[in-house]
Amino acid sequence: MDPLSEVLSLLKPRSVSTAEVDAGGAWAIQLDDLAGQIKCYIVVKGSCWLTIEGGDAPVRIPEGSCFVMPTGRGAVIGSGQDVEPALASEVLGPTRSGRVITYQGGGDAYVIGTRFEFASPNAPTLLRSMPPVMPVETSGDRARLRGSIELMMEEFREARPGSDLIAQQLAHLILVQALRLYMSTRSHNDIGWFAALADPQLSTALEAMHANPAHPWTVQKLATLTGMSRTTFAERFRARAGETPIAYLTRWRMILASEKLRASEDTVGRIASSLGYESEHAFNTAFKREMGTPPGRYARAARPIGSSHNLDRVMLPGSGQ
Repeated sequence: MDPLSEVLSLLKPRSVSTAEVDAGGAWAIQLDDLAGQIKCYIVVKGSCWLTIEGGDAPVRIPEGSCFVMPTGRGAVIGSGQDVEPALASEVLGPTRSGRVITYQGGGDAYVIGTRFEFASPNAPTLLRSMPPVMPVETSGDRARLRGSIELMMEEFREARPGSDLIAQQLAHLILVQALRLYMSTRSHNDIGWFAALADPQLSTALEAMHANPAHPWTVQKLATLTGMSRTTFAERFRARAGETPIAYLTRWRMILASEKLRASEDTVGRIASSLGYESEHAFNTAFKREMGTPPGRYARAARPIGSSHNLDRVMLPGSGQ
């Protein structure tokens, strides 16, 4: 599985609502429910201005564009930069999937928004290193993405048997297509794992680490795969990912370990071995450094009361937990 597919599968995104907003006149909506979520918006008609909390200057989003916001920062969309915004939670209401919301009379801008929540507790770690906003053109050769958007809204409007499930699947498809199209744009200067994945040479190293996280990777081995010298690779990886290749590998191993501790009955020793650690002590140290708690304690906190998992098997003699 490629890194983007693997990360999204691990995050377990679930589309919780999709709405269409038909806005008119001078309008602005403050997106106040973004924490812990990815939001994906498509400007079907007209245009709007997007302002990200703590970000750069407002960005104009033209008709036929899509933008993804994965970091949970507050944002405002509207017809202009000086319009007092209303809260999205008040304008759109709590149950709005498939509904068209007419705001300020409508007629000037038509925006579709889909909100995704995540089942994985690792979502904040993976999302915060992504860009605060990722704009994507859906016109021209982006017809596949635009077609998915049109199909999703058609399902909502016709409300045939199975429409909810089909719309959910199409929302996931739209998210992946938008992320993939953004990665193909070489004009951005983002920093993080997503930025490294968008680099054709660095993505080779990331794919190798994701395909075999237990392998005893070194900077030299990874550099050889990319066709770069060790020094060039190390410098470029750090500049794009914001961390060293080995730091990335360790963090990815610990994310995988945390998922196994939550969902499997494997002992700490078995999980450590499956991720390339010959020493359980070394694994425990790495896990605590990355996750802030020893693996045994993490497992006990993550598993529900009454779980059939035998937690005593996680606590190994001499593990220091």
